[in-house]
Amino acid sequence: MNTQEPARPTAGPATYKGAGVDVAAGDEAVARIKRVVADTARPEVLGGIGGFGGLFAFDSDRYRHPVLVSSTDGVGTKAAVAAATGRYDTLGIDLVAMCVDDVVCTGAEPLFLLDYVSVGTLDPLQMEQLVGGIAEGCRTAGCALLGGEMAEHGPTVPPGHVDLAGFAVGVVEREHMLNPDRVTAGDLLVGLASPGLRSNGYSLARQVLLERAGLALDGPAWPGAGGTLADELLLPSVIYAPAVLEVLRALPQHAVHAAAHVTGGGIPGNLGRVLPDGVDAVVERSRWEEPRIFEEIRRRGDVADDEMTAVFNLGIGMILVVSSDAATAVCDVLARAGVPAVQAGRVVGGSGRVQLVAP
Repeated sequence: MNTQEPARPTAGPATYKGAGVDVAAGDEAVARIKRVVADTARPEVLGGIGGFGGLFAFDSDRYRHPVLVSSTDGVGTKAAVAAATGRYDTLGIDLVAMCVDDVVCTGAEPLFLLDYVSVGTLDPLQMEQLVGGIAEGCRTAGCALLGGEMAEHGPTVPPGHVDLAGFAVGVVEREHMLNPDRVTAGDLLVGLASPGLRSNGYSLARQVLLERAGLALDGPAWPGAGGTLADELLLPSVIYAPAVLEVLRALPQHAVHAAAHVTGGGIPGNLGRVLPDGVDAVVERSRWEEPRIFEEIRRRGDVADDEMTAVFNLGIGMILVVSSDAATAVCDVLARAGVPAVQAGRVVGGSGRVQLVAP
């Protein structure tokens, strides 16, 4: 019995491009993004992209006891909406917001960010849009885009698929760090407005709006809306870090006690992270107007209110816990920085719980 495998026909030498990875396209993509990355440079940045590591000359003379703060995040399935529409220019802004707005919750100034972008087939124009958005976000946040990685995964990844991750580093003087231990009964809650979903809850939003309700991305977001559903779902995240830093610089050190970035888990899941034992936070939802997109998700998916509050930001993307005599001044500084804010509630005696009072 002949057990030899039959000879397989060959089509010439195997190549990396034939396996789904185009090195030339990667080189073109790097050439396209060099300028936008260079535009984010701070004085501490040494060299440019293309080396094996990003170089940042940290100025330790500015601090007595510097504490480095790091955070990493992505944009979740918001990337699936971008892929379905072919619009990739704002995802990078979302990525920066998710990272630097975590960092600033400690009171830290974001210094630099690294990114990781994964695609199936590398399209230099698509990559220019993605990294251009990251660079725009970094300029807004005041941090440098220090470097990153582009990964082309070829046929193992569906066409159009893209995934992003970011890693940010900031610095804060140890004695100026925001800390839940500073939160006491009598403090007030200042909520920073979010006009849309930011980058959280998209698995549920897509299931409800696209699959269950059968809405078209190029159709109106709701009856009478001024934009399409894609416009609404791709609305870029507000980057709060610069405005929060303005508050910290403008007001006395005792004014702001803690900050909570409202991401996955909604207001209860994130505000609870900065509450010490012995206090509760009472959030009054009548203090702000909830963006229409949340009502559309609630109504079209018959989503329970508890589920909505546990998944979505509902119009508040960050909450500052401030002393009772500082709330008005904090809102004034935020308004001058271009971020609308409201006094959204208060801190009372309790056991570390977040109470959302229905409107």
